[in-house]
Amino acid sequence: MQDFTQKRDEQTPDELWLCQHPPVFTQGQAGDAAHLGQLGDIPLVATDRGGQVTYHGPGQLVFYPLFQLNRHALGVKAFVEQLETIGMELLACGGISASRLTGKPGLYVHGDKIASLGLKIKRGCSYHGMSMNIDMDLTPFHRITPCGLTGMNMTQWSAHAPIPDWYWLCQQLIRIVEQTFHYSSLRLEAQETSWHCPTSP
Repeated sequence: MQDFTQKRDEQTPDELWLCQHPPVFTQGQAGDAAHLGQLGDIPLVATDRGGQVTYHGPGQLVFYPLFQLNRHALGVKAFVEQLETIGMELLACGGISASRLTGKPGLYVHGDKIASLGLKIKRGCSYHGMSMNIDMDLTPFHRITPCGLTGMNMTQWSAHAPIPDWYWLCQQLIRIVEQTFHYSSLRLEAQETSWHCPTSP
């Protein structure tokens, strides 16, 4: 992500990266060590995104919008709101109603967190993104204070609706992103651990 963002120019098409990560805790740039518990055998990786510590693992859909914000006439706050709206629409595809909580980026179902969001904006371009819990082992979240929110419970898609087919899920996300950002096409390219979606304006 960093390399792509550093090398891109005004003509570089935006990209959307979709993936699942192996078990890992990631700490935001201003992360507070007080939110770390006994991490055990799961590594902790320092990142340059905003926000506090979170957990990534198999069964979680992570999507990284590598977008040039001025193409969409968006400031950072509006872009965050757009990503949250995309997440809510994706969850709605499974009949799940999610909402925002003021001052707490991400998405929530009945007060429990189902999606986390952390971004970095550099040279007017975004990287990092949103992680949505689909059907995963949530117990590693007990080793941290997720996103610095004391007492926050984590939830996932499978607790509220049948587990979706992953290819279907990613296609729904791509469709929503296309409609939201007015792309004419997002081409899905399979990678070893991710899907890479170059965009066409």
